Amino acid sequence: MEEFNINILNISGVLLAAYLGGVLIRKIGYPAILGELLIGVILGPSVLGLLEFTESIKVLSEIGIILLMVYIGMEIDFHDLKKASWAGLLAAIGGFFVPFILGYYTIVWYGGTPMSGLFVAIAIGVTSLATKSRILIDLKLLNTRIAYVLMAGALISDTLALVIFSGITNFAVSNVINLNELIIITGKILAFFGFTIAIGVFVLPRLGKYITKSKFGNSTTYFTMILIVTFGYCELAELTGMHSILGAFMAGLFIKGNLFPRNISKELNKAFYDVSIGFMAPIFFVSAGFFVDVSVFQTDLPLLILITVLAIVGKIVGTALFYLPSKNGWREGLTIGTGMNGRGAVEIIIAEIGLEMGIIDKTIFSILVFMAIFTTLTVPIFLNWTSKWLRRRGELVYMEKRKEVLILGINPVSLIIAKYLVRKMPIILIDSNVDAVKTGESSGFRCIYGNALNEETIAESNPENISTFIGMTTNTHVNLLAAQLAHDSFLIPNISAAVSQAESNVGTELLDKFNVSILFSKPVQLNQWIQKIQNHQASEFEEIITNESSCEKWIEMHSKGDSPMLPLLVEAKDGGMRVFRSGDMLKVSEKIIFLRE
Repeated sequence: MEEFNINILNISGVLLAAYLGGVLIRKIGYPAILGELLIGVILGPSVLGLLEFTESIKVLSEIGIILLMVYIGMEIDFHDLKKASWAGLLAAIGGFFVPFILGYYTIVWYGGTPMSGLFVAIAIGVTSLATKSRILIDLKLLNTRIAYVLMAGALISDTLALVIFSGITNFAVSNVINLNELIIITGKILAFFGFTIAIGVFVLPRLGKYITKSKFGNSTTYFTMILIVTFGYCELAELTGMHSILGAFMAGLFIKGNLFPRNISKELNKAFYDVSIGFMAPIFFVSAGFFVDVSVFQTDLPLLILITVLAIVGKIVGTALFYLPSKNGWREGLTIGTGMNGRGAVEIIIAEIGLEMGIIDKTIFSILVFMAIFTTLTVPIFLNWTSKWLRRRGELVYMEKRKEVLILGINPVSLIIAKYLVRKMPIILIDSNVDAVKTGESSGFRCIYGNALNEETIAESNPENISTFIGMTTNTHVNLLAAQLAHDSFLIPNISAAVSQAESNVGTELLDKFNVSILFSKPVQLNQWIQKIQNHQASEFEEIITNESSCEKWIEMHSKGDSPMLPLLVEAKDGGMRVFRSGDMLKVSEKIIFLRE
């Protein structure tokens, strides 16, 4: 038996490098994968040689690939595809096949084999979603048609790439092209998809229900079942001559909704995220950097530049051209193309598999890694330019169906805010207290009884129609966790949360990460104001803004008096209402509605 040594120091070094690289790159708004790749290049054999690719790193990275693909599959929500299905499909087809064709013929023209050309073509054609949400929030695009098309287009593109990849790897392994073998390979591929879909649709739901009813239905059991189903799907893929990552991806598609109850799905998703994205996948990306040869900048710079330029031009122009039948305008097509220009996890995985199978060499692999880095770096820059261009022309389309406000916490303060907001927009309130819900309903509002940290509860509000989420319970943790759920699962664009003075340092990272504004523009003791209203010790006042200032500045100017006050709302000159929150600017003639003792 071959001796297997675990170099703990080397593994620790790889994990530390992955963490540092990810943290540093995220600080400038890019996904952790770029930092992990770059730190792997710098600390690996190609540059400093401080870390090495050992057998233990190889095993962990291979498991990391599988778990990462499961997570990517779990993150795909078919409801997102429906939101912009036609436009997203057009963007995905153009954004995939145009760079695909350009990449293939470039490699063949440079003397590469048709098989290597196909691998490069797939790697160039994919689109990464890793950085989309953060960029869309930063550029205030989350509630636009662009956001929906980008999400749908990227999901379709990656799924399409994996399907084509499955066929190519099958041909690469068999190394034959005669008609009989083509029929056999096609049959294997169809059998794999048919069998895995049948298991996902008919078997997994029944298995999940059985486990739920049994006494073993806890989060540990479900997590174990995720791994069993994953490795079972991977084995099915291998048996049919395809790579295990396709099996992992298919497992992720069906695991999310069918294997375990939705009430513990967030807990499992968090645990799986920590194991895959937090531990195993970073090892793969850092170790992928070990195989990058920086000498390509000297020996093959023209090919590197050509591949990168074709990847950028092919993705943007291809998306814009195929987007024309949507009748949404070629300028919007260009904007979506710039947003889809980044590459990421799927591209690196496909390139690494091609290198391992000997289909592409180290030079081509290095070029693809640097191409992924360069193209992803362009996304926020190009998308910022093109979206501003649309704004200036008045062609940036917002999804008008998002008009409602969802308020978490039914109490005297939230009811006052709801009383004003309902004049301009529909209001929905959520609370886990039955009496509070009855109070809200008696005040004429639509109320939902349930735990807002449960995805099903928020889903009752039809979150695709929600433009604003307000966390207004007296518990800061609940407000922030619900805000995270509203952001992650339902992409609600405007999120505010009340923060108590006793917990003002809690959740600072969440506030920044998910662009959550502090309600009332400062930490407050909300329960005290609830009592004051109930005891008739607080009254409503109004003040007209005479000088433009920020909400924070207004608070500072009015906090010098003896009587405590709580700013609630801002009424614009056109009658529009919004909550008083951090980061907002107050314009002349706008009206502040506030409480004072």
